[in-house]
Amino acid sequence: MPENHAQVEGGPKHVAIIMDGNGRWARKRGLPRLMGHRAGTENIRRIVHACVENDVRYLTLYAFSTENWNRPDSEVQGLLRILAEVIERETPELDREGVQIRHLGHMEGVPQSLQESINYAVSTTRHNSRLVLSVCFNYGGRDDIVRAVREMVAAGVTPEEITEESISSHLYTAGIPDPDLIVRTAGEMRLSNFLIWQAAYAEYYSTPTTWPDFDKDSLYEALAEYSRRTRKFGGILPEEHNEYNNGGAG
Repeated sequence: MPENHAQVEGGPKHVAIIMDGNGRWARKRGLPRLMGHRAGTENIRRIVHACVENDVRYLTLYAFSTENWNRPDSEVQGLLRILAEVIERETPELDREGVQIRHLGHMEGVPQSLQESINYAVSTTRHNSRLVLSVCFNYGGRDDIVRAVREMVAAGVTPEEITEESISSHLYTAGIPDPDLIVRTAGEMRLSNFLIWQAAYAEYYSTPTTWPDFDKDSLYEALAEYSRRTRKFGGILPEEHNEYNNGGAG
């Protein structure tokens, strides 16, 4: 595919990505796993730029799940160091480019210095609006829902007041539209506890390309595939109404 392609028509406004395959990328090259994670973080900048070029307004990245603490301690500690480095290096540039950084997840178990770095990035970019970059760190979809329900109970919300809208307003993604497209790299076909409430009607796209190799053209292919799909949100299209009324097969 040519590098200079036209902007996708009818593309998604909110893209969420499960960044998978860093370890496989490294193993294929005979490198340590952490080198794959480092290559993956380097790719974030390129995808942010590509999203801006394609008029994506919200980009949500699955960086570290609540289950990732179960990985070997050396890998976890390496990931935390890499994240701290990325925040320090990239925040000023992202701020200049009008990117707002949001953190989705909780801070329990996160080193104090990293908490301060995350809060710095969020605070520094809070007034930007060109692109909202949400980083899911120490995040789990089920944990998100449990925390929201507990928060509602603590606030005295009555059973009659519980609606989809009220639950959504207590999730980490409050104020952010649900994702239109969820992309998973490295060929896996599962959500892995990512935005499970918010992804109810998202389009899903899986690619065998590992995250460090998921470039501008790869993103364009995902956006183009999205634009070719028809979203029904549980309903049917107008022409299907006509078929139904005329006795056609559904």
